[in-house]
Amino acid sequence: MSHILVYIQAPAAVPTKSQRELLTLAGALGEVRAVLGAPADDAALAALTAWGATGFYAADTGEALVAPQAALLAAAAKDSGAAAVLLPNDSHGREVAARAGVKLDAGVITDAIDVDADLVVSKSVLAGSYTVRVKATRGPALVTVKPNSVHLPAEEPAAANAAPVQVLDLGELGPVATVTGTVERTASGRPDLAEARFVVAGGRGVDGDFGPVEDLADALGAAIGASRAATDAGWIDHSAQIGQTGKTVSPQLYISAGISGAIQQKAGMQSSTYIVAVNKDPDAPVFEIADLGIVGDLAEVLPQAAAEIRRRKG
Repeated sequence: MSHILVYIQAPAAVPTKSQRELLTLAGALGEVRAVLGAPADDAALAALTAWGATGFYAADTGEALVAPQAALLAAAAKDSGAAAVLLPNDSHGREVAARAGVKLDAGVITDAIDVDADLVVSKSVLAGSYTVRVKATRGPALVTVKPNSVHLPAEEPAAANAAPVQVLDLGELGPVATVTGTVERTASGRPDLAEARFVVAGGRGVDGDFGPVEDLADALGAAIGASRAATDAGWIDHSAQIGQTGKTVSPQLYISAGISGAIQQKAGMQSSTYIVAVNKDPDAPVFEIADLGIVGDLAEVLPQAAAEIRRRKG
């Protein structure tokens, strides 16, 4: 049976949805081993084991950024003889994959939405307009997988004892970038954007005021997203960006408010189960993929929707 490595950037007692998806996909391809990008306690190791990891690779990565994680991933791939390595399709995962790919002289495939038993990868191209099937021809395939691409089992796995951890010596890494300080992000109390069941997103049409978007999101218990235009304007943090150069979401309900729906934005949300679009422009491209389109001013429509939701909740 082939060994499949899964890169876990931040192990925790409750694995993120993206981590659970990577482990589930890996389990369908072979024997799973996890590479730990940061220290993990017993609870985190047990949780990852329950989701299919049969062993772990770790190393002292200190406060350095990316370089030691890439070195650890490459060393683990060599030690295990891995046929493929799965990573999250975020900026960190893609950079680690690229650096490890250089060390392994291996192919790197990004934006994957599936991997079959022959390690042929399905991936989105041209902002999600097409899906192609590709395969790495050299070394273990390093594949970054888009979130919300893998169906998780209906039931949580049974508890398990933590699998063994193998600590690798990375040797001399050379010049590296290190963390000199951190600032804790203020918790919003809202769901994580990448894993939320409901998302309300605002764009250029909010004209700097995310108040109506936040009010509706709070009424729904939704996460808040944004277009690149809104984040570039400084109206909201870049972590909220959805689209080709932002996050990919696939909620049950996606509400687009004041976003034109250009192809770059569609790439990050078009797999949502139900899409509601609110825009003053009746010719906005977003209406082409919306299940329900409302031509109107979001500053009037969103507060009415929030008020009605709260009324029905009692």
